[in-house]
Amino acid sequence: MSILIKSATLIDPGNTSLHLKKRDVLVKKGTIEKIASKISVGGNTQIIERRNLHLSIGWFDSSIAFGEPGFEERETIKKGLKVAAKSGFTDILLNTNTSPTPDTSSDIVFLKERGNGRVTNLYPLGNLTQAGKGEHLAELYDMHNAGAVAFYDYKKSIADANLLKIALLYAQNFGGLVCSFPQDISIAAHGNVHEGEVSTRLGLKGVPALAEELQIARDLSLLEYTGGKLHIPTVSSSGSIKLIAEAKKKGLDITCSVPIHNLFFTDEELETFDTHFKTTPPIRQKQDAQALLKGLKNGTVDFVTSDHTPIDIEEKRVEFDNANFGTIGLESAFGGLNTLLGTEETVKLLTKGRERFNIKTPTLKEGEHANLTLFDPDEEYVFSTGHIGSTSKNSIFLNKKIKGMVYGSINNGKMVLN
Repeated sequence: MSILIKSATLIDPGNTSLHLKKRDVLVKKGTIEKIASKISVGGNTQIIERRNLHLSIGWFDSSIAFGEPGFEERETIKKGLKVAAKSGFTDILLNTNTSPTPDTSSDIVFLKERGNGRVTNLYPLGNLTQAGKGEHLAELYDMHNAGAVAFYDYKKSIADANLLKIALLYAQNFGGLVCSFPQDISIAAHGNVHEGEVSTRLGLKGVPALAEELQIARDLSLLEYTGGKLHIPTVSSSGSIKLIAEAKKKGLDITCSVPIHNLFFTDEELETFDTHFKTTPPIRQKQDAQALLKGLKNGTVDFVTSDHTPIDIEEKRVEFDNANFGTIGLESAFGGLNTLLGTEETVKLLTKGRERFNIKTPTLKEGEHANLTLFDPDEEYVFSTGHIGSTSKNSIFLNKKIKGMVYGSINNGKMVLN
């Protein structure tokens, strides 16, 4: 398959010779054959021309949930990967919130096989503990050998400090990355939203930032004691940023991510009792969102995630207390982040993070594998269900004005366009 991308503005901040230049890009058999001001081709080449076309290396997301196996009504792997490709993401990590959860090597092999042959590459996470129950370590080494890129009990904190200590020690034998969800469940209890003025006024059960910060403080102490590699997914509070910044100054091997919606929204949105805003971690106060943005800019926060979590309508269209946590985010990720930070910074963030999980970062260079995202950074629109390709429609960005439209992506010798 040959593809000629015409007159695309290249966004590649690390390459001064191409960055912000308008170029034609020729892809043949999955490889970037030529980048030039003008390329002429024969009749068997598919030509891509779009309004205000921009191009970067493909995007990466470190926290994606679909549903299969066990919750296919939320999203199948096949459908989810197509949505990811249409949203510009060519590499994603798949979370462990399935039934059964992936805690053996055969589970990892199954997930990899289900993801084969797509535009978007699927990299499975394996459970840190057996069945995600937080009691006994799962088969970490076997899953690592089968292709698991890290170990994470999705949205479940490890209450047993000794278990996390052993995991950090054991994973060092093969360079494994341990992930720990930052929430002390004894403090968070049955909370639904950020604990503060808004939750008190609305009579909603709160999750204090303290629940996140206590867990992070404990986990960082364990990491300092054991060594090893730790990733803290989806931080949300200003206090968490301070703790992680201090740990990095000590030289600890620690990374963290932040959900895009925690940058964009605050708990003031809860005034309508809209269950789309029920997420974990919760959206917090303005000062927390500002601290997260500052952390991204100074490097304390390593990368962003859409934290895409499909939830079917029966679990969202109920009373707030009874609604399930989570929002989809693939389709709105670029528009939301681009609205806040602008195109160059957005592309930098959406292409960061692969190396932490031992995934090679693609390059925009002749002779290299074509792993590309196509987009228009300037189109403004109100995000609606018409922009959602996911089976589940539980988007926190519904009816919000955002800027930036994705045209699609190219990878593995294939292409998906909107």
